[in-house]
Amino acid sequence: MKIPDSILLNVEKPARYVGGEINAAVKDPGSVGVRFAFCFPDVYEIGMSCLGLQILYAYLNERPDVFCERAFAPWTDMESLMRKNGIPLFALETGDALKDFDILGFTLQYEMSYTNVLNMLDLAGLPVYAAERGDGFPAVCAGGPCACNPEPMADFVDFFYIGDGEARLYDILDIYSENKKSGGGKAAFLRKLTRLPFVYVPRFYDAEYAADGALAGFSPNIPEAPRTVRRAFAADLDKAYFPEKTLVPLIEIAHDRVAVEVFRGCIRGCRFCQAGFICRPVRERSVGTLAAQARALLSASGYDEISLLSLASSDYTGFLPLADALADMCVKNNVNISLPSSRLDAVTLEGLEKIGAARRSGLTFAPEAGTQRLRDAINKGLTEDEILRGCRLAFENGWDKLKLYFMLGLPTETREDAEGIARLSEKIVDEYYKLPPENRRRAVSVGVSAACFVPKPFTPFQWARQDTPGEFEDKQKAVNSLIKKKQIRFNYHDAKTAVIEGALARGDRRLGRVIYNVWHAGASFDAWTERFRFGTWEKAFGDAGLDMAFYTSRERDYGEILPWDHIGAGVSKEFLIRESEKAKAGTPTPNCREGCGGCGISCGERLGNGHL
Repeated sequence: MKIPDSILLNVEKPARYVGGEINAAVKDPGSVGVRFAFCFPDVYEIGMSCLGLQILYAYLNERPDVFCERAFAPWTDMESLMRKNGIPLFALETGDALKDFDILGFTLQYEMSYTNVLNMLDLAGLPVYAAERGDGFPAVCAGGPCACNPEPMADFVDFFYIGDGEARLYDILDIYSENKKSGGGKAAFLRKLTRLPFVYVPRFYDAEYAADGALAGFSPNIPEAPRTVRRAFAADLDKAYFPEKTLVPLIEIAHDRVAVEVFRGCIRGCRFCQAGFICRPVRERSVGTLAAQARALLSASGYDEISLLSLASSDYTGFLPLADALADMCVKNNVNISLPSSRLDAVTLEGLEKIGAARRSGLTFAPEAGTQRLRDAINKGLTEDEILRGCRLAFENGWDKLKLYFMLGLPTETREDAEGIARLSEKIVDEYYKLPPENRRRAVSVGVSAACFVPKPFTPFQWARQDTPGEFEDKQKAVNSLIKKKQIRFNYHDAKTAVIEGALARGDRRLGRVIYNVWHAGASFDAWTERFRFGTWEKAFGDAGLDMAFYTSRERDYGEILPWDHIGAGVSKEFLIRESEKAKAGTPTPNCREGCGGCGISCGERLGNGHL
């Protein structure tokens, strides 16, 4: 399918829809056994910035019998013209319609993309409900961090892959190929997938609800379906697949650089952080592997910036040797090194000097809370002295742009805790002006961002209530009114969006009706401020006979059956309950390198590329 120029010339950023990027896969669709479409439910610039897409795209195309292509959600101008001209959603590599593929794989990176999944299915000419897609339609699967609670999307997805994609995704393709060769249909394929302990097929499970609306039971309805689905797990990242070259877009994207994943998981155990629990245990790549990957990616792309990705790059045990290796390479090639996330207590003068030898970029730190009491409650493990010392080191070494991330609405938070964000931010600015005048090249710039806390599954706060929009907004106003220094730019997230995110994050299967109602009312791109309509969501909950507050501002009991209890992420519920109680008491837990907290995962055990 070739999109006419008459259409491309009338949309914003037509390069979103033409493909042909550097390092894109080229195969004959007729010579492969499985055609797989990697579907990212947001615009091209966001999807192409996702390292997971880059890894799995190359990983799938390593197989001679598989052709993986890409599809993104077209922006509203393109969607309108596609519908007007009868053009179904297509893949970039060949332009073929998605309805002609074998498997459509959606990545669920954030809950507010759910309406886009439905919109992409509909635009592709497919029924949005899985029950209405028989043998004549592709199998629709989903993975990513939001798949750890698959229930809100269970009505629309044929099967979910839980865990690290590069660990066991080939097993699914093997079963699909075998089933296709034997003449089996979709029902047979889905039934065969129950052999894999990391695959969840929603149609093979039934939910029961009590009079108060809580789950009363959840169980398989066929004997083959596992009672607990356990995540796939890549134990050795040095041996795990990582591409030597990645796709290079022809237009600027959100994160326009190459990236290496330094390690997966986190040692810290911050009690609000889902990734820190569902990605346990910590698995590091060696310095040699990372340096080789960085060299290969830079030479195959032409980028002048490389990002070190992890939940806290400065916690990497080989941080200084890696900084040294990358700095030497990057100085010679005038390549910038960026650290998207660093812990203030782990940033050393030596490390900053090594990275600072390359072109300086901004530094991002996440104190998360404005007072020591709340940092202890969320297990952040940072003192104010450590925060100020880390910022001072950065200033002394030439950085004058910092980004600080905080949260409002954290469990046990008081007004004093919220106002502490303003006070701590102003103290950080003061540290800059303690430098000698000759060392201050320009005015310091401190960006302070306050997100609204969203309770997530598989965290110690999965039982906690979430603030209402009004409570969030009151705290945002209080912080903003206390910031007086002009060097601070205060930004905060939309409270109403956060509440919908919270409902979807901990929702059960009944929320499928809400998602459908919202999409049917015309919603898409709900993660975009200009597209989000809170009133549409409120009405959709009412039309579905559901109370939004039941999913958001209600404290849950430890004994309640949770919609994601049939998913095994590795950490035990007993551990999460202990951490929840310690949060209420304001008691920190040592990080994993200081002492084992008994989370239920054995870090020393050789698990292999299997499942937890």
